Amino acid sequence: MSDLSQLLNAPDASLEARDDFFAINELYLQKGWGDGLPLIPPTEARVAAMLAYCDRPWDVPVAKVAPRYGEATPLRLAANAVMAGCKPEYFPLIVLAVEAMCDESFNLYGIQATTHMCAPLVIVNGPGAIELGINSGHNAFGPGTHGNATIGRAIRLILLNIGGAIPGLGDMATFGGPHKYSYCVAENEDGNPWQPLHVERGFPKEATCVTVIGGESPHNINDHESITGIGILTTIAGAVIGTGANDVFYSEAMPLIVLSPEHAATIANDGFSKRDAKQFICEHATLPLGRFSRENIERRLRVAFAATYKDAGMDTPVPMFHSADNLLLAVIGGAGKHSAFIPTFGATRAVTRALKRKDGSYARGMQDMRRP
Repeated sequence: MSDLSQLLNAPDASLEARDDFFAINELYLQKGWGDGLPLIPPTEARVAAMLAYCDRPWDVPVAKVAPRYGEATPLRLAANAVMAGCKPEYFPLIVLAVEAMCDESFNLYGIQATTHMCAPLVIVNGPGAIELGINSGHNAFGPGTHGNATIGRAIRLILLNIGGAIPGLGDMATFGGPHKYSYCVAENEDGNPWQPLHVERGFPKEATCVTVIGGESPHNINDHESITGIGILTTIAGAVIGTGANDVFYSEAMPLIVLSPEHAATIANDGFSKRDAKQFICEHATLPLGRFSRENIERRLRVAFAATYKDAGMDTPVPMFHSADNLLLAVIGGAGKHSAFIPTFGATRAVTRALKRKDGSYARGMQDMRRP
């Protein structure tokens, strides 16, 4: 294991500054570091505490973060986690999420550099989410929970400081969005009547996993009146329809439907499996071809899906989602008859990774990842 003091004595590895919180943050702003909010200075002691939860060499990159393809060494990741305000025990999930986002199929370069308003959403499943108190209930996507806020913020700082997603340079988002500050939740597994997301994606229930999705902010779906599963699913299918969504134009797109526990229970109690629910939404979320602009028909749909639309009439139905297998469904939130839709960048695949020990076995919690 590399000695931290030795690593920090390497050229450009550390920065000396006056021991004044506001002066240090002014220096960070001048250098273009961070997300615009105050940062916790990453002192050697704070970084060392973070790295206590890292069982790999601190100077060997776990990934290269697009678009700059900066080397995400544990040392650099730990510094950003400190700046975000993370507790040390959060660090294994941050490393795991970075590895997942840098998987080729996620297309981090596209998500970082696009004009679209997408950002990596991190969904945590398994015992680690409970151990760390990551919010899966009321206001899960909002403020108020330390784990959600700081883990999500650490991911954003890594995308900025290591990946180079600087607005107007590496990040060309036309609008951006508040979800680009912090975007991390846990699934409400107790409120899920079906398999949780990570189990559906091939991992054991006792594994701690993260799933990363290149998505927009949640779009609320209100249905206080339907008392049947088919009623709620019909409302959802109608709410996700739109001619301007990226997902329509990419067959590999994997958008996310977020069901509240109340909506999920009503749907499941009426006999719908998770697969049934996704299939219903896919079959009913369609628009006639004629609802799209002439240019989008000729330049996108008739080109990308020539076999289907080359000679199709204006009444031909266009599905918002190309496959029930690609439609993700998670149960998140507290009481209330709401669900949500999270469209994606389109040219991206969700990636799920499990937390593992050095021997390759699944880690149940963060203490499993702590150095001896």
